[in-house]
Amino acid sequence: MVLLKPSALLKSSKPRPQQQQGFSESLIGDSVDAVDAFISQWVSPHQNDSSTSSCILSSLFSAQNRLQGRRFLEVLGRLQYAIQSTVVVNPDSAKLAQGQDLMRKAMKHLEKEFYRVMKSNNRFLDPESVSGWSSESNTSSTRSTVNASDSSSSDDNELDFESSSELGNETGGRFGESDAIVDLKMIANCMISSGYEKDCVKIYKKFRKRIIVDALTRLGFEKLTSAQMQKLDWETLEKKIKTWVRVTTVAITTLFNGERILSDHIFSSVSVAASCFVEITLQSALSLFIFSLTIAKSKKTAEKIFPTLDVYQTILNLIPKINQIFSYDSTASVRSQAAGSLEKLSESVNAMMTEFQTSITKESSKSAIPGGGVHQLTRYVMNFIVFLADYSDSLATILKESSLPLPEDYFRSSGEENPGSGGRSPMAARLAWLVLVLLCKIDAKSRLYNDSALSYLFLGNNLHYVVTKVRTSNLRIVLGDDWVTNHEVKVSQYLEKYEKKAWVDVIASLPGDTTAEAKAEEALRRFNEAFEEAYKKHKTWVVPDLKLRGEIQASVASKLMPGYTGFYKKYPVGSWKIVRFTPEDLNNYITDLYIGLGRSVPVSKTHKYVVASHAIATTDVKHCSM
Repeated sequence: MVLLKPSALLKSSKPRPQQQQGFSESLIGDSVDAVDAFISQWVSPHQNDSSTSSCILSSLFSAQNRLQGRRFLEVLGRLQYAIQSTVVVNPDSAKLAQGQDLMRKAMKHLEKEFYRVMKSNNRFLDPESVSGWSSESNTSSTRSTVNASDSSSSDDNELDFESSSELGNETGGRFGESDAIVDLKMIANCMISSGYEKDCVKIYKKFRKRIIVDALTRLGFEKLTSAQMQKLDWETLEKKIKTWVRVTTVAITTLFNGERILSDHIFSSVSVAASCFVEITLQSALSLFIFSLTIAKSKKTAEKIFPTLDVYQTILNLIPKINQIFSYDSTASVRSQAAGSLEKLSESVNAMMTEFQTSITKESSKSAIPGGGVHQLTRYVMNFIVFLADYSDSLATILKESSLPLPEDYFRSSGEENPGSGGRSPMAARLAWLVLVLLCKIDAKSRLYNDSALSYLFLGNNLHYVVTKVRTSNLRIVLGDDWVTNHEVKVSQYLEKYEKKAWVDVIASLPGDTTAEAKAEEALRRFNEAFEEAYKKHKTWVVPDLKLRGEIQASVASKLMPGYTGFYKKYPVGSWKIVRFTPEDLNNYITDLYIGLGRSVPVSKTHKYVVASHAIATTDVKHCSM
């Protein structure tokens, strides 16, 4: 048989006013007898109430009895039609009262069956499983199965299971799952068309709402009021944000999505499906967004920006799904709270960005970093901005306007004629501005050094740290390769100025192979003094980046070693008492620079002592390099 929906029967067999009472009596009599036979066989007057937790053991919709259950629904549809016809033509009929009493008993039994099918198939109907279904295709398949017209074909059984099997293919191929959906939909249609909508949806709402509440509890969600959350310290709230992000993602994509799909599958009426879905999910959904609104209202401090962005990004990613799932007018409050949360969180992030910039400009330390190393402000700010770049999608939405006056040589995007204009990304401009604020602050701190060479080394170290952070993170995508190239040039310029200031006297005193023999010893003496003085000073200076340190050492060596080696080979200086360094010694001492250990060159009048000291120094260098 092709499954029958009672409403379809009523439409196709609408009673005509001219029908005789005899036909009406015959129709309701046959229907009463058929239903009474089912009632006598399947409905016990002592069965448990549907509100209890126990399921009916012998069910019309168990695997072995499912055909009987669907035939029961068919005869109930006929009885409903007969009752409506008799009410019109013969309202005093004795059979009418009997039919109405049987209908009440049948509906009470169907209520129990509805509960049993939901409970016994709970593992097939959990939100995680249901959320994987295609809502449109499954709803269409279910409706075509249930709404099919009646047939008296001898192939009834085959058609029944064939339709059910087709639905099973749509819902993942699990036969029990497809049968459960068809059974629930047929029972719901029968009860609703018979005037028992309230009884049907009441038990459905109660059962499914408990599933959602329990699932959220297992995930770790706490339903806190805004007032309760405001009393929590930030450390506790930050932990709850991590939980909220995980719970909300699962709730929207799995729990609420699954409930929307399931209600659409089971209830043919959009209004009934909407009513069930709203009752089951609305309060839980609103509780989630009360949390996000409270986060947006918390005190604006820079360290809170990343958890706040986590909340914002979670909602931003889920907005399309939220609008799809909560599309009913009755769930407009969820869409409104989600959109409102994004707006408030956006305002909060903007305020925190401003607070962060202010904290940079107000940093007031007056102590110069020993050895011209990387300032702690540089490390803190760049790590902060690197993390911000990881939220580029969210920041691109939040930072929609920019009027920051960046200089043309600072930010130059490919093909952009005027980098100071609004043609660039507001998010890129904002991050570039923060970097510029930092570099201006570092430039001011370079003036704390009395030695101009050390000031340039400090600038080179810090700008190199900034460029490295940009080049090795998402900031490179945000700011662009041109930005990296331009600032790498500036690093080179700082270091060239450092070398010129730091090593000019040593280079000027450097003896070469063109030095006159009569002046060779004096030239060597001047070089020794100049190099020792420079070494003592630069030995305490530092270049933290190993690669950059090697480049500076190589640059210094390239300026000193060729001339000194040529001089050393031309004259028999190895026997002179004033010799302090062999070419190998000189190269090793240069290699020992910028580590920041603070050792100095041992002053010696004998080459023997220098060699011994060199051996010690070399050992120390090897030890420090390990």
